[in-house]
Order: sequence, then structure tokens, then C-alpha cells
Amino acid sequence: MNSMHNRKQYEVLKWASLFLEEHQREARVAQLLLQHHLGKGSAQFYADMQETVPEALIERYAKDIEEHAHTGVPIQHLIGKESFYGRDFNVNPNVLIPRMETEELVQHVLHSVSADAPLNIVDVGTGSGIIAITLALELPNATVYATDLSHEALAVAQHNATQLGAEVTFSQGNFLQPLQDANVVVDVLVSNPPYIARSEATTLSDTVKNFDPELALYAEEEGLAAYREIVKQAKSVLKPEGMMAVEIGHSQAYAVTALIKQEFPSYQVRTIKDINGKDRIISTAL
Repeated sequence: MNSMHNRKQYEVLKWASLFLEEHQREARVAQLLLQHHLGKGSAQFYADMQETVPEALIERYAKDIEEHAHTGVPIQHLIGKESFYGRDFNVNPNVLIPRMETEELVQHVLHSVSADAPLNIVDVGTGSGIIAITLALELPNATVYATDLSHEALAVAQHNATQLGAEVTFSQGNFLQPLQDANVVVDVLVSNPPYIARSEATTLSDTVKNFDPELALYAEEEGLAAYREIVKQAKSVLKPEGMMAVEIGHSQAYAVTALIKQEFPSYQVRTIKDINGKDRIISTAL
């Protein structure tokens, strides 16, 4: 940006939006990032368009804009947080950035259970803790467990739970192994496991491919390895008539349904489409 002296907010925003467009990035990132740097909500941000922005702040902001434009570093990593189900969660390069589709998974679980029931719930591969923490806060009578293989991810999840005042029991281990070891049984199993086949890596944007942790993205066996393991372990963890709800890749409905049917032949298994009409959730009837 040419001289940064005496620049008004609207000028700074205009420069950043155009700069991002020139680099094939989303222009709206400019506003989100500027709001973050200024510490302003939307209403205040729009009201202050004619205000002069401090030079030092413009410098820091321009650095972030340029880094995002050139490398694809997610805005969530620059800001350090992302909103999920109306709450702010801390995120960093050790965890998957929350996706809109996963909100639909949480919503499906909330619509499928009784809000007052004293349920045992497990979130498998919790990452930043978004699913477990949201369910714990929305279902005050539930006992919520969460597992992850990554110590670093669990540190983020524990921090988020403390910040948001959620009671969740976090355990480190491979999928349901910690619950098997502790002889815990649950009414509801929910998971957004790694489900991208390595062969699909080339189709991902640099924002995802270079910044989300590999452990949270990829699974062997064309993306099905995690489901196979979870479904197998679920036999000793899920109560009879318990409910399973997992997020899937849009082409995996048939395969994941078959895996569940193999281990739980009496279950009613259904596929639920996301807001974009793509297969996104596999759910068993409670």
C-alpha cells in the first residue's frame, strides 16, 4: 500500500479487497480481518468508515493481507479463532478449522435426542472440541466424552472447553480406545473423522491442504479407514439401540453404510444431505 499515513478506514478496506481479488482470494476476508485488527463489531465498523486508521495498525494488517494472498494461510489462523454454532472457538495449525457442514451434524444430533435425557455422548477425533463442547453446552444433562490421537489438538480443545464453561472428559488415544480401556458405554457416538483419500489431495485448495493438519484430513483405504476402525470399536462402546452420527465425504455414503450394516445388521441407517444437497451425514436410528 502506498503511503500509510492518514488513511481512512474505507480506503484501507478498498485497497485490501482489491489486492485480494487480484490474487484470486475472497475479497470479504479484507473486512473480517480489518474488523479483527480494529477490534470492532459490524455496526461500529460500518459507522467508522471515515475514521483515520493508525499507521502501525495498517502495517500489521497489510502484512496479514499479503500473507493470506500469497500463501493461502487461513484467516482463522491469522485471527486465532472461528465461530461455530454461535460461539467462538480458538483454532491453530494443530486442529481442523470448523466447517459449516459440521454444524449440520451437531444440529442433527440435537434434533434426534431428548434435551433432558441423561445421555452419555462421545465425540471421536474431537480436534478443537467444537462438537463435544457444543453438545455439552446444548444438552446440560448429558455426560460428554471426547477423544483425539493428537496431544496438541486436545490442548486446544481443553482450552476451548474451559473458556466456554463446558464440562467434557477429554482422553488421548486412537478413536474409541480410551473409552474401551475405561469400560465406558455411550448412547450417542458422533464423529467428524478424517475422510479424504490421499489421491484427492490435489483437488484441495492451498488454504486446506497446506494448513489443516494431515492427521485430521486424510484416511487410508480411499478415505474409509477411520470409519472402519470406529465402527469396529463401537461394538464394545455403543449401547444397544445407541445412535451413531458421522460426517462423510460426499461420495462415501454407500461404503460407510455398508461398514455399519456389517457390524450392526439390525440398525436402520440413513444418509442425510447437507445444505448444498450433498451426502454429508450417516446416521443410525436411536
